[in-house]
Amino acid sequence: MRILPTVTTTYVLDGSRIETLEDFWRIIGEAVNGPGGYFGQNLDAFADCLSGGFGTPDDDDFAVEWRDHQASRTLLGHPETARQLAIRLARCHPTNRPRVGADLAAARQGQGPTVFDWLVEIFEDRAPGTLRLR
Repeated sequence: MRILPTVTTTYVLDGSRIETLEDFWRIIGEAVNGPGGYFGQNLDAFADCLSGGFGTPDDDDFAVEWRDHQASRTLLGHPETARQLAIRLARCHPTNRPRVGADLAAARQGQGPTVFDWLVEIFEDRAPGTLRLR
């Protein structure tokens, strides 16, 4: 029998409002820190925020409930991933361009991890057990 940790705070994300990665940054910022709240504006900052000290309790006694996550999974799929990778390609260091370009080509073919996958992986790496997909 698995014993779940006690959760004192649950942050709720409305997946029906998350159509782009920029929407995700806004929605999670508001859920954790109120209107206009910040909780990362890129993947690295989001990972840092999940590690504590940016609105979430430092001792992992929180959960994030992502409601209607299937809508987000679809909208944060390969087309949004390709859009994000095109932005990244335009900004990245020249030594990273071959890898980002290959990832972009794969996303355009409907292959590889999606934006939704990136976010779930960060939750699993930085705050294991806190994400609840509903």
